[in-house]
Amino acid sequence: MPVTPNSIITPQTPRAWTCVTSTGSGDIDDDPSNVVLLVTAGANGARITGLKSIARATISGMAAHLFLSLDGGTTKRLIRGATLPADTVSTADAPSPYDWGLSEDNPLILAAGALLYVGQGVTLSAGIVHHAEGADY
Repeated sequence: MPVTPNSIITPQTPRAWTCVTSTGSGDIDDDPSNVVLLVTAGANGARITGLKSIARATISGMAAHLFLSLDGGTTKRLIRGATLPADTVSTADAPSPYDWGLSEDNPLILAAGALLYVGQGVTLSAGIVHHAEGADY
């Protein structure tokens, strides 16, 4: 969409993104291993207003990391980290999602074409599902 100078640009297209991580990554440098692409921002950027992660098997606490790339995925910079709490998952105990704290009042703003990757600290073969909500500008 063309942008008019000095005009407010509001989110245009509601979006939802999801991915699954399963292999652990201990490195949090600019080229982390075993990270998965979660979000590709639109041509005018994106506004992420929700992000949750939910384990598909029992975990005993685990680090999770968000990486931002502004160069097509070559360089991935750590922008947030979290400790997913221990959670017992069974047929009688549903998994509890971890909320990264993003909201309408506390969004994550991404530049045009920015890429958001997610990684986890240790391998969990059943995986962790990551779900983001927001909108492209």
